[in-house]
Amino acid sequence: MASRMTNSGRACLPQHRRGGVLCRLVGSCLLLAALLTAGAGCDRDPVAPPPPDKPADRAANGVVHLTEAEVVRAGIEVVTVKKEPFTLHREFPATIHANENELAEVTTLIRGRVVEVLVDVGKDVKKGERLALLDSADLGMAEGLYLKTAARQHEAQLAYERAANLHEHRAISLAELQRREAEMKTAQADAREALHRLKLLGVPDQEIQRLERDRTIRSDVAIRAPFAGRVILRNITRGEVVETSRHCFTIADLSDVWVVASVPEKDVRFIHPNETVHVVVAAYPHGLFSGRMTYISDVLDQATRTMRIRVTVPNPERVLKPEMFAMVRVDASPQPDVLAVPLAAVQQEGGGKVLFVRQPGQRFELRRVRLGEEQDGKVIVLEGLRDGEDVVVKGAFAIKSELDIHKIEPTQ
Repeated sequence: MASRMTNSGRACLPQHRRGGVLCRLVGSCLLLAALLTAGAGCDRDPVAPPPPDKPADRAANGVVHLTEAEVVRAGIEVVTVKKEPFTLHREFPATIHANENELAEVTTLIRGRVVEVLVDVGKDVKKGERLALLDSADLGMAEGLYLKTAARQHEAQLAYERAANLHEHRAISLAELQRREAEMKTAQADAREALHRLKLLGVPDQEIQRLERDRTIRSDVAIRAPFAGRVILRNITRGEVVETSRHCFTIADLSDVWVVASVPEKDVRFIHPNETVHVVVAAYPHGLFSGRMTYISDVLDQATRTMRIRVTVPNPERVLKPEMFAMVRVDASPQPDVLAVPLAAVQQEGGGKVLFVRQPGQRFELRRVRLGEEQDGKVIVLEGLRDGEDVVVKGAFAIKSELDIHKIEPTQ
């Protein structure tokens, strides 16, 4: 069929041919648009979905709502609190000392030069055992004086007996007899004084008997142990001259020791006389020694505000040594039914103490509480908590942070 020309001189296409061309043109445009859209998409990052809106009551009225994932991520742990016995105890720093009632600072009673030292530190001695020997000129003079006075006493005694015999036969007067009697009593007094001086110088009775028997002077004197015990200090050496003020030896009976502690003023109420307490020594951290409270000071130290106490502890094995560091542990009467929580569960909030109590549906309620005594990482809850409630003991800080964020940035 021949084409027709329009009035403008352009050829006019048939109707069915115009429709086919139009369809092909529209299809090409759609394909081009799809390609352009895909190319533009490759140059941009994928668009993340919008975050879900937080619930309006996530942290409102002191109650924090968390999801299961948030609870796990924060490491939140809870325990069910129940009433149980709670025993308070206090520990006080102390030092071990020798029992001063069984302690002796051994000195010499007479000045002299050390000839021999017979014992050393750590040796157990018996009562009266010789510790050292001294050579003393003063002792020689005292023994010589005793022998002289004893001789004069004997002479005066014989003179009085002769005078009494003569007076009985009326050979001498009564006055002469009385004069001889006075001389005898004076000689007896001098002899007793010389004997007493020997005893004051520490000369034993057997040495005095030897002196009376042999009539020979010895200038050596022994330093002897006043009681049975152990030598814990030696302060003399051979050849030196010691005075009566010198502490030559220290002897102690360590079968029991004193543990002296200082108690702060706030803990004075825990101390009771004759109470049985426990002592822990740094040298034996797993050992527990029992003792009895034998002394409680009536006054406090003004500088440290502490009270001095003394515990007497049996020491049969001699394992407790003077000057060791120790801790005196005093137990108070147990409280039968109290609610106690770990200290990690307690948070500070507005000048007070708070806990977080778990409610159904992962809801955690802030609970203000009044606390009591602390002991071994736990604290007594006096008010604000009920028996059987679940308390957050780990991760409470995360819950409190969520609550603080809500206070700063309230939900719109």
